[in-house]
Amino acid sequence: MNDDIEFDDYISKTQKKREAEGLQKIGEKLVKLAPEHLKGMELPEELKAAIRFAKTIKSNGAYKRQMQFIGTLMRHIETEPIQGALDHIEAGNHKKALQFKAIETWRDQLIAGDNALLEQIIQDCPGAERQKLSQLVRQAKKEVGNNKPPKAVKSLFRYLTEIKIKK
Repeated sequence: MNDDIEFDDYISKTQKKREAEGLQKIGEKLVKLAPEHLKGMELPEELKAAIRFAKTIKSNGAYKRQMQFIGTLMRHIETEPIQGALDHIEAGNHKKALQFKAIETWRDQLIAGDNALLEQIIQDCPGAERQKLSQLVRQAKKEVGNNKPPKAVKSLFRYLTEIKIKK
């Protein structure tokens, strides 16, 4: 009798559950993605259909069952490329959020009167026009001082976004 049982291939029930939950979480991320991000991924048609259907479900119980179904479908496909694509998308979103925060900080500092920053922006961003930027800053300062709706503040933000992207 052979008492040398190989435990290398043994996967515990707990490990199987963890893997299933991990696949389900990837599925949830896929469901939350915008349609244009999903188009770029190579997914089986059945999985794409399940994801589209999950986006339409309103009932919590039905949504959970659909997510379990998506997790089941994902057991039969290679998930590393999908996870890589999700990581890439999340990194891009993080980069956009940081850029948005930096532009907000610029706007607030300019309205507070940081003339050194104004000069730095004109020097660093080749598309920046001194006169237009100064005018937008003046209008935004006036608006903030008079407690008016932030029309010029928004215009300043849009212009800073525009010149930062050109950079």
